[in-house]
Amino acid sequence: MGADMRAAGDNGAVESHAAVDERARELARVVWDHLVLTGPLSKADAILALGCHDTRVAAHAARLWHAGWAPVVVVTGGRGKITSAWAETEAQVFARVAREHGVPDGALLLEETATNTGENITATRRLLDGRLDLRSGILVAKPYMTRRALATARKQWPEADWIAACPDLGYDAYGTGDDERRFVELMVGDLQRMEVYAERGFQVPMPVPAAVWAAYEELVALGFDRHVIR
Repeated sequence: MGADMRAAGDNGAVESHAAVDERARELARVVWDHLVLTGPLSKADAILALGCHDTRVAAHAARLWHAGWAPVVVVTGGRGKITSAWAETEAQVFARVAREHGVPDGALLLEETATNTGENITATRRLLDGRLDLRSGILVAKPYMTRRALATARKQWPEADWIAACPDLGYDAYGTGDDERRFVELMVGDLQRMEVYAERGFQVPMPVPAAVWAAYEELVALGFDRHVIR
């Protein structure tokens, strides 16, 4: 993955994993193609950059701000399962990246408590209460998180209209390198959460096609199950 992602934390550690073979990569592309869900952009009240270990999300949010799609960038995130050892919150890291890409402090808001996607939405809603009457928003996330981000926002903040956006990267650009196995494991976990979290009422249902679920099950059987909910 990109150098920005490895530099974001304080220790620079990258987990070592066995390589992803061609069969697993073929299956992972099926999952990726389903999870990436973006739509045509339109003007919005705010851009929400969902915190994670990938600072390219913050850079893309900055690009959207410069393009005039929304007047405010909210960076949301405390520390999650991948960023628990960071010296700073995800929001602090993302805010620094946004500033480096030219977003002024007057256009930035930080939400520093969220530890998961649902909290990214609900905590941001609390943050903006009384500050901004948000009727529409652009969710900026990792490519494979866009579908789940939309499903979550539509459940947790249904009064607003949501669009998802992400850095313009395909699977091969995003997933290759030393971190590919970790990336596939995260993606497998996210696909499972599309089903589990809809059942639990955390997000709106978005059915998973049979071929995509079959790819998920084979990846789990191949051992890509680190982030699967037991």
